[in-house]
Amino acid sequence: MLLNIVNTVNTYLSDYILVILLIAVGLWFSIKTRFVQVRCFGEGMGKVFGNLKLFGDKHDSGMSSFQALATAIAAQVGTGNIVGASGAILTGGPGAIFWMWIIAFFGMATIYAEAVLAQQTRKKDAQGNIQGGPVYYITTAFSGGFGKFLAGFFAVAIILALGFFGCMVQSNSIGSTFNTAFGVPTWAVGIVLVVICAVIFFGGVQRLAAVTEKLVPVMAAIFLLGGLVVLVMRITYIPATFAMIFKYAFAPNAIIGGGVGYALKTAISQGAKRGLFSNEAGMGSTPHAHAQANVAKPHDQGVVAMIGVFIDTFVVLTLNALVIISTMYTADGPLSAGYTDAVAATINNTNLAQNAFGSVFGSSVGAMFVAICLFFFAFSTILGWNLFGKINMVYLFGRKSVTVYMLVALVFIFLGTVTSSDLVWALTDMFNQLMVIPNAIALFALTAMVVKAVKQGDKAKK
Repeated sequence: MLLNIVNTVNTYLSDYILVILLIAVGLWFSIKTRFVQVRCFGEGMGKVFGNLKLFGDKHDSGMSSFQALATAIAAQVGTGNIVGASGAILTGGPGAIFWMWIIAFFGMATIYAEAVLAQQTRKKDAQGNIQGGPVYYITTAFSGGFGKFLAGFFAVAIILALGFFGCMVQSNSIGSTFNTAFGVPTWAVGIVLVVICAVIFFGGVQRLAAVTEKLVPVMAAIFLLGGLVVLVMRITYIPATFAMIFKYAFAPNAIIGGGVGYALKTAISQGAKRGLFSNEAGMGSTPHAHAQANVAKPHDQGVVAMIGVFIDTFVVLTLNALVIISTMYTADGPLSAGYTDAVAATINNTNLAQNAFGSVFGSSVGAMFVAICLFFFAFSTILGWNLFGKINMVYLFGRKSVTVYMLVALVFIFLGTVTSSDLVWALTDMFNQLMVIPNAIALFALTAMVVKAVKQGDKAKK
């Protein structure tokens, strides 16, 4: 009963409200910033890779710009890039990836605005810790009861979506893939994961930053190397792979069935929903990390934040999609005729990537490779999401609530490895999407602050 209600809410959110809001916000800030994601792309790349360090400097509070980006990417690059993208392709066809690209392109302008506002509205608490994120720019945009309501709504949604249910989703993916690849009991995976997470959680922001700045470059390199090997082996199928992405973006009924209108709506909504879950632009999660960055001006972290979306969607997610489509959907692939009943019994969103890599590496090696990559991706996401939830717990209940929050989060992480629930996935999707609404309202209201930051950045370059 509850699952049906949540699924109904999710359908309306993803098919209508979410698509409209994400595109509207992204298009709005693209226009208002004169397409900052294009004009300042090179500047962002220079700031990211010019400051790349595996052993960054320690800070009295906050993080370096790269550490903040690494923490943001840690949150962005998770199961959404492997399991989420797989689900989008299975449900919406290869064309869903095209709509993920569209969402991500406009999302780069959105996340620029989020990072800028997080920098401009951040505060320091009595202990000298930096507190920043959507709740702070929401209450800047709207004073009084309305602002407090929107901020409170957002804070509750993100704690549930990321701090608790979302971490269950991530740990479930780790447990199931490790069990498939190595035969390790999921409960054993859960215990090890909880111990490692506890050490980092209770070490504070500085320990988290020290882990993410090392983990993110390494995990990205491993996955990219493996994916490129597959694409080289399947090089003759790459033109057909791209052709399918563009063809089925506008005629998905040819691969997923149903009428043209229904199929197109499915492809777009899957691209929007899974795109949001993957790059998180517009959701209001990563601004918590970007608020921690010690930079000269907000614009500097804004252009850095854009690169996070680019890496997440146009590099990591796209590589995974190309591997899946070139091995599973091309003429010799098991899904060449679509996701039919004949293959549905053996292939699902959880093991699709493992099957794809396994078609080149061999089933056992493919399963192990994806399991290792997914561990890094999901583990890093758990670290980032825990921080985001903690900041909102402090906003709602004060610093004394942090210990209780982290203990409850650890319980959810363990439960995720030993249980699988469609309801948990559905609730995660629902609260993820609900976060967008108050965040988007505040972004629109604070457009002038974002435009001012862009102008300051443009002036500094002259």
